[in-house]
Amino acid sequence: MTDVVIVGAGPTGLACGIELKKLGVNAVLIEKGCVVNSLYHYPQNMVFFTTPELLEIGDIPMTSLNDKPNRVEGLKYYRRVADHYDLDIRQYERVERITGGDGAYVTVTSQGEHASKKVILATGYYDIPNLLGVPGEELPKVIHYYKEAHPYYDQDVLVVGAKNSAAIAALELWWTGARVTMVHRGAEIHKHVKYWIKPNIENRLKNGEIKGYFSSRVTAIREKEVDLETPEGPVTLKNDFVFAMTGYRPDFEFLAAHGITLDAGTGRPAVNPDTYESARPGMYLAGVVVAGVHTNEIFIENGRFHGGAIAKDIAAKVR
Repeated sequence: MTDVVIVGAGPTGLACGIELKKLGVNAVLIEKGCVVNSLYHYPQNMVFFTTPELLEIGDIPMTSLNDKPNRVEGLKYYRRVADHYDLDIRQYERVERITGGDGAYVTVTSQGEHASKKVILATGYYDIPNLLGVPGEELPKVIHYYKEAHPYYDQDVLVVGAKNSAAIAALELWWTGARVTMVHRGAEIHKHVKYWIKPNIENRLKNGEIKGYFSSRVTAIREKEVDLETPEGPVTLKNDFVFAMTGYRPDFEFLAAHGITLDAGTGRPAVNPDTYESARPGMYLAGVVVAGVHTNEIFIENGRFHGGAIAKDIAAKVR
């Protein structure tokens, strides 16, 4: 039996493992994909919206060639941190269920079982996209994760949404030679789009280089067309691909199935604000899952600090 099983090896899960190790508590990290799997699946040309020091964990400095690190620099950094602390990370092992209770948990995975005294859920929110809920959304042409623009050269592409990820995708697709249209329920590009991106996308829309439908929504998707509802009435567009950049959410079903009490309105779990222990004794939550549907409240910058509070509480109980 190990002291702690940590579900998830993103930056927050790694930070939890590091803080536990500093206190002499053994932990196994279980990750369904690769280390920092969500970061790996970010757009290839992604640049963080923050400075290197705000992404640091384990007192290991992060360096970058520019003011803001990019995805490749982030991946390299977190690999280095995992190596430095010699964390026990089981990659490509999916957690199926967690049984037992405080002091005697059993985490059942695709590759076996792990007994532990405590469990930390640091599962993030990037796995489950917010769906449009329209006919045709299940078609292969509908994409919830933008990776790179090249495959969409000379294609008719619809980008749904108007926050950072949608604006960046629309710009990169347009630069690469796609014919890009944006559709958004709101009246304009979201006010929280980063200051160096917002004028660029607004100018492309103003000049007609990217077509925009605002106060509008998608009503149906077909193999070669999409239907929109706009203030001027129904519109049908020629279309090859749809990028539904509508955000993501934690796996609330997994949390609820494992005894985590969730607020009906916000999806926010009940946790001790000082220790992040849930209403299920011995099971802790770390990172963005603590925020429920308000995933914009917790990022790497602040979620990384959950590990210290959790480790301190666990260390006092397992020694």
